[in-house]
Amino acid sequence: MTKQQAFQPHLLIVDDEKNIRRTLRMVLGDLDPELADCGSAEEALRLMKEVPADVVLLDIKLPGMDGIEMLGRLRKSWPRTEVIMISGHATIQDAIEATRLGAYDVLEKPLERDRVVLSVKNCIEKVGLFRQVERLQGRQDGQYEMLGSSQVMRGLMEEIRKVAPTNGRVLITGESGSGKELVARALHRLSNRVEAPFIKVNCAAIPAELIESELFGYERGAFTGAINKKKGQFELANKGTLFLDEIGDMSLAAQAKVLRVLQTGELSHVGGERTIQVDVRVLAATNKEIKKAVVDGEFREDLYFRLNVIPIHCPPLRDRLDDIPALLARFVEQFSEENGFKRKEVEPEVLKQLKRYAWPGNVRELKNVSERMVIMSGDTLTLDDVPEYICGGAGGLEVQRFDGMSLKDVRDEVEREYIRAKLEEFGWNVTRTAESLGIERTNLHKKMKQLNVKRDS
Repeated sequence: MTKQQAFQPHLLIVDDEKNIRRTLRMVLGDLDPELADCGSAEEALRLMKEVPADVVLLDIKLPGMDGIEMLGRLRKSWPRTEVIMISGHATIQDAIEATRLGAYDVLEKPLERDRVVLSVKNCIEKVGLFRQVERLQGRQDGQYEMLGSSQVMRGLMEEIRKVAPTNGRVLITGESGSGKELVARALHRLSNRVEAPFIKVNCAAIPAELIESELFGYERGAFTGAINKKKGQFELANKGTLFLDEIGDMSLAAQAKVLRVLQTGELSHVGGERTIQVDVRVLAATNKEIKKAVVDGEFREDLYFRLNVIPIHCPPLRDRLDDIPALLARFVEQFSEENGFKRKEVEPEVLKQLKRYAWPGNVRELKNVSERMVIMSGDTLTLDDVPEYICGGAGGLEVQRFDGMSLKDVRDEVEREYIRAKLEEFGWNVTRTAESLGIERTNLHKKMKQLNVKRDS
């Protein structure tokens, strides 16, 4: 471990022999740690409370509290600290007990320099890797964190807190980009299934002919290309949560099989006969008017009632504009870090302008806009960095335009103008436009057809 290591480790040497402590300080000095030492367990515990050590070298035989008892206390209060025991006159039973309590290594006196250095290096590397995992986990958790203190968000979060600990199925509705996946992940994170898998399936992204094999798995030889047996998403989510996103795009044939699993808890692989039992909590989401799809015969009524035990609606961003400052702050921090920038400040006028916009793409659109502004701006985000279409172009809240229109008509009109503006921006390249909107290419085609968005001839 050199000075290029990810962090400067803190080492604590606990031995009642001054010469041992002095020798260890000299031997370990090249590792560039922060070093502290003391002659008793009682003093060591006091030092740990002030500055917890990453690695402790601990003599088994100490005056007063011995090293074995202290090791037990360290494991209870500082479980991430690695402990190397030092044995002078300890018994084999002491070494066994130290290992049972979680000591990383047991070194015998007289100490061998190379063995000490190697053991401490390995401990430092282990602690460093764990810290890196924690940082990555924290970044991932932050990616799925729900932000906002507006009234509608407080109501949504309260619903999630009530529903999460139960096994009730939830149908999450809301516009594209409004955070339906975040709701599903929050329900899983606060549930009793949190230690089990959370599996997401985007039903709109899987071709109709493949959805059944994806959900239920298949046997070898079930169809052309089925070289090996494969588990489906229901099996992979066993004991956990299965999130069926865009459930409204699932074929009627697949809907029938999903209904059977929900009714019986049993499934069979495509091409197989054996019945497989699964215990899965199903959460579903859609941005479609699912009740209309039921009436039109596009969605099974019996499946709708099975899924819609507890309905949760995800509000659009235009209904929670007061949450924009918190959301923008998080996105600016995230994209500044990802691009190696010093965290950028935001001028008040930027927030005012963003709160005047209708956000047809919801939080996903705000995230994309935030990334663009962070990359293209200087040290501070100014009004000049806000995309032109937000400062009065398509999607601006020009209330007088919408007098006499229903809310649905207003939403459709804003979406129509926004999608057209994005298509123009990318030269009517549907793939690139879909990527910028954060939706599947097939979904964008459906939206264009639904809203009658066509390129001018």
